Amino acid sequence: MTQTIAATSSNIEPSKLAMVPFVSVDNMMKIVNTIGPAKILAELADYIEADFLRWESFDKTPRVASHSKEGVIELMPTSDGETYGFKYVNGHPANMARGFQTVTALGMLARVDNGYPVLLSEMTILTALRTAATSAIAAKYLAPKCAKTMAIIGNGAQCEFQALAFKEVIGIDTVQLYDVDPEATVKAAANLSGSGLRVTACKSSQEAVSGADIVTTCTADKQYATILTDNMVGAGMHINAIGGDCPGKTELHKDILLRSDIFVEYPPQTRIEGEIQQLNDDYPITELWEVMIGKAKGRASDRQITLFDSVGFATEDFSALRYIRDQLESTDHYIDLDMLADPDDPRDLFGMIKRAAPSG
Repeated sequence: MTQTIAATSSNIEPSKLAMVPFVSVDNMMKIVNTIGPAKILAELADYIEADFLRWESFDKTPRVASHSKEGVIELMPTSDGETYGFKYVNGHPANMARGFQTVTALGMLARVDNGYPVLLSEMTILTALRTAATSAIAAKYLAPKCAKTMAIIGNGAQCEFQALAFKEVIGIDTVQLYDVDPEATVKAAANLSGSGLRVTACKSSQEAVSGADIVTTCTADKQYATILTDNMVGAGMHINAIGGDCPGKTELHKDILLRSDIFVEYPPQTRIEGEIQQLNDDYPITELWEVMIGKAKGRASDRQITLFDSVGFATEDFSALRYIRDQLESTDHYIDLDMLADPDDPRDLFGMIKRAAPSG
């Protein structure tokens, strides 16, 4: 089968752009296994970091969310002026009990100059990868130097990705796991066997955080929860809070926030959805991109508590889609979709339909 990866240059014949590369779940798994999960997380982290470093070149807006009692459905758009990208994603905490994924997603990239899509991709797997890679990049700037031990509270779909990303980007060698469902911890420990990480299954969240340099919280319940209490957080710790990602959903006791230096992706979105929804709108926070370019301080002392209040932002999805698109030619794991009408005369769409009718 002949495959053509759509180009971005404006001198490409319109007929060459009618086919859109599509990365299915099956092909996404093939890409990950061809490159390797650890390597893909490290490379994806580089793409995300590069786009944070050019933060000011992006159009930015809080995601458009449709909330219900069951969960949320969201659209996450952005553009760097040359390429437009968006992700469709849901978050339904009760899905797991019904045999469905808690989070599913799909995404698209398009050319700004003519609006033509150039990539359509599954993003359930890709979101897990980009979330972990983003967490690790934030920790690169905020976590204690030479951090080796990480606690992960909430051992669901995101857990293993987080562990591998922190191993590749930060150099973590030990993970301490806890989940209210012991089977989730057993699953995660089994999946991480052979990863090179020392994995400890813990019987409580207190046991998991004991001795940890970094704590990741990634639970799914859509409620104000207290996964970490103030007495569990010691001086010098870095907290990677990724579970609180919509209004009415948090994981940390408010007192932890008051003791921490807080870093976020995009304040207008995080103040609505993140841990900082518990604080006043004028409470001081720092944007992560400012730390990356040296405009603001990150970790300044060994005893400082840093908190990355991550809710996920559209530029991270843009980076992930950009990365996947760059892998298509070398991996060949995609198919072309006939998604765009391509009449010989752009004004004659009806004529194209008429000529395609069966004769007789």
